[in-house]
Amino acid sequence: MKFENKSLKFLQEYLNTASPTGYEQRGQELWMNFIKPFVDKIEVDHYGTCYGIVNPDAEFKVVIEAHADEISWYVNYITDDGLIYVIRNGGSDQMIAPSKIVHIHGEKGVVKGVFGWPAIHTRMGAEKETTPKIENIFIDCGAKTKKEVEDLGVFVGCMITYPDEFFELNDRYFVGRALDNRIGGFMIAEVARLLKQNKDQLPFGLYITNSVQEEVGLYGADMIADTIKPNIAIVTDVTHDTSTPMIEKKKEGDQKCGDGPVIFFAPSVHHHIRELVVETAKSKKIPFQRAAASRSTGTDTDAFAHSNGGVPSALISLPLRYMHTTVEMVAKEDVSNVIQLIYETLLRIKPTMKLKYH
Repeated sequence: MKFENKSLKFLQEYLNTASPTGYEQRGQELWMNFIKPFVDKIEVDHYGTCYGIVNPDAEFKVVIEAHADEISWYVNYITDDGLIYVIRNGGSDQMIAPSKIVHIHGEKGVVKGVFGWPAIHTRMGAEKETTPKIENIFIDCGAKTKKEVEDLGVFVGCMITYPDEFFELNDRYFVGRALDNRIGGFMIAEVARLLKQNKDQLPFGLYITNSVQEEVGLYGADMIADTIKPNIAIVTDVTHDTSTPMIEKKKEGDQKCGDGPVIFFAPSVHHHIRELVVETAKSKKIPFQRAAASRSTGTDTDAFAHSNGGVPSALISLPLRYMHTTVEMVAKEDVSNVIQLIYETLLRIKPTMKLKYH
C-alpha cells in the first residue's frame, strides 16, 4: 500500500501539532477535518474524544480506535530565580530531558525554554555521577525572577512539550515525537479512507474513534465506550520493538519493526475477534507477529473490553522503537500492514457472528 501525498501531508502536520494529554484539541481538529469526507457523521464528547461514524443508524456497532494524546510536562514550581520545575503528564522520561528545547504553552502563547543541565566537569567527582531525576531537572526560559517568568504568561499548570518534528529515515521509517499514538489516529483514518474509496458497504455502524487521555489511565476510552456502547472494538496502539539494545526479550517479548502488525493475546482480548484478525492476516498474506500480556494490555483495549458488561475487543499493535522519546520510530511497511489488516478484518465482520464462548 502506497501512501497518498495528501495522507502523508496530514500525517506530518498531525504529528507536528502539540496535543498533550488533556489538551488534545488542536490535533483533534486536524484529524476531524481529514476524516470528514470519509464518514457520514462526526461527534465529539465533553473531554475531546472524536469519532466519525459510517452508517450511524445501524443497530450493530463496531469501533476501531486509537488514542490522540502525547506525553508532556506540567509547570509545577517556579523559583525566585526564575527556574521552572516540572511534574509529568503521562509517562514522560526525565532521562532524555537534559539539554532538550521545550515549548511552554503559556497564557500569552508559546514560550521557548531549555532543560538546563550542569557541565560534565561539574557533575563528576568522588560521588557517583548525577543522573536526571524529576527532582533535579529544571527549565530555564531566560528569566531572572519568578515575576519575569509570569510576565511571559507562564504559570503553574502550563503545559510543556518538545518541538521535535516528523521526518522519514532511510525511506524505511517514520520518526517523530508523538507516534505514540497519533500514528494510530492516522491508521484508523486511512482505514476510513479506504472504505470510502473502495465504496465498501458495511452491514453495521462503524465508529472511527480517536480517544483522549490514554497516557494517564485510558480515561478517554473509558468514557467513550459508555457513550457508543459498541458490540465489537478493535484497538490499535504501539508496542515495543524489542530488537534494540538494553531490552530483555524474556520479559518484553520478541517484536520487531518491519516484521508486521503485532496481534496480542491477553485476558481482555476476545478469542473470537482475535482469531478473526489472525485468520484475516493469514488469508490475505499480511505478515504479523504475536505478543502476550499477563494482567492487562495497558492500552485502551482494556477500557473497551471491560465496559458495558464486556465488549468483545482485540488489539492490533504497531512495533515502535524508542517509546516516549522525541525520536519514536516505526516502519512504514508496518503502518501500511496495520491499515490493511484492520480494513480486511472489518470486511469479514457480520452482525450475526458468534461472540459468546459457549
